[in-house]
Amino acid sequence: MRAEPQAAGYRPDPAILDLPDWLGDPVEPAAFPRTELRFRNRRWDRAVGLAAMDDGQWVRHFGRFEPLPDNVPQPLALRYHGHQFRVYNPEIGDGRGFLFGQLRDGAGRLLDLGTKGSGTTPYSRTADGRLTLKGAVREVLATEMLEALGAYTSKTFSVIETGEDLWRGDEPSPTRSAVLVRLSHSHIRIGTFQRLLVLEERDHMAALVDYCLRHYPGPPPLGDAPAQEEPAVMLLHQVVERCADLAASWMVAGFVHGVLNTDNIVITGESFDYGPWRFAPLWEPGFTAAYFDQQGLYAFGRQAEALHWNCAQLAVALRLLADAAPLRAALERFAGLYEAALLRRWCWRLGVAPRGTEGDTQLLAASVTAMRAEGIGPDAFFHRHRGGGQASGDLADALTLYQPTGSAGEWPAAPEAMLIDEVEAIWSAIAERDDWSPFARKIAAVRAFGDALGDPPVPAGHGAI
Repeated sequence: MRAEPQAAGYRPDPAILDLPDWLGDPVEPAAFPRTELRFRNRRWDRAVGLAAMDDGQWVRHFGRFEPLPDNVPQPLALRYHGHQFRVYNPEIGDGRGFLFGQLRDGAGRLLDLGTKGSGTTPYSRTADGRLTLKGAVREVLATEMLEALGAYTSKTFSVIETGEDLWRGDEPSPTRSAVLVRLSHSHIRIGTFQRLLVLEERDHMAALVDYCLRHYPGPPPLGDAPAQEEPAVMLLHQVVERCADLAASWMVAGFVHGVLNTDNIVITGESFDYGPWRFAPLWEPGFTAAYFDQQGLYAFGRQAEALHWNCAQLAVALRLLADAAPLRAALERFAGLYEAALLRRWCWRLGVAPRGTEGDTQLLAASVTAMRAEGIGPDAFFHRHRGGGQASGDLADALTLYQPTGSAGEWPAAPEAMLIDEVEAIWSAIAERDDWSPFARKIAAVRAFGDALGDPPVPAGHGAI
């Protein structure tokens, strides 16, 4: 059974205010014509001491954005640059979101409340700063499924429908609007550091490194990292460790993020900012989520490469503070960390105890071969063969050496998946009949599935995901 997030009292801690105004700009939230609560995360509101809010209070804070008590007094649109499909763009920043508050959870970790669709900011350019309701529904479904599958992900905290008609080129318009609030352990991106490099703001970068190490501490080195005294190098080691584990978690989940730009990668290694995501129907490394990713830069099988490349861009930025050699050494750990995380997570989802790198590598290879031979995707594969069941050929031979692991949760009779046809059907019920029952049933089923899987094997220091 998966451990629930530890309940806590409300503990505001607007640590972001320790940094001067070079990190972000105060902004005003949009005044929406309507605020109708559509989703409230009852699992995570307890973890940050907000479970006692009634729905009216909730809407005032997360639809009208009245400041939380003793918290950030005015929303902050954060400044950053970024590589977008590996083309550098200095003209970006929080264009339809802002940092709304910060607070501690039951484990004492700092979490951020950030928005999506909350109105225009100085970085909106020609966009309207809004979010479609469909986009919000899709983000709930993505984060819930990834959380169930053990990925370190931001949590969709709140969705409020806002009563505006939006025009979009990639879905029927006009379409309904919403504002979303996400809960995550950081909104500091790799692109935040890239901006400071371009502006040659060395002192500001040093302050940001210190902020990240103090407030978003990572796990200790995982065995092969030398002790480091240089803060910038320590931070890079942590980001490399977390991003390697993140890439592995996506592969085991069969998930394709779609847009792995440096402004979409946060330094805590959380899966973050869901646009054209997909879960792969088959184990196909070339499968892409974004129709505009014509070169397959962020294809399913290239996600580890993409995150490694992003970590390298952070290393380039940190050269403002540190020598190249120790930064390069941190980057060189990525491949080994990724392989170890992939094998560890693969065995966990398959329901067997790991045996060691060589044996687990053979199990992974036999699994992929069997998946392709059976013509099934990751969800069906892991369901069919969990604990070593129903295997034949090389997979059966490999699994005979493994000890099944038990789970206190009730195992579902059929694979739990989040493929695009079901996502579209859930949205159609909302769009055509305002029927939210398929959405609610899916979330309940996904959470039960996560409980049955149990806690994932994450590196020390991550805590509850």
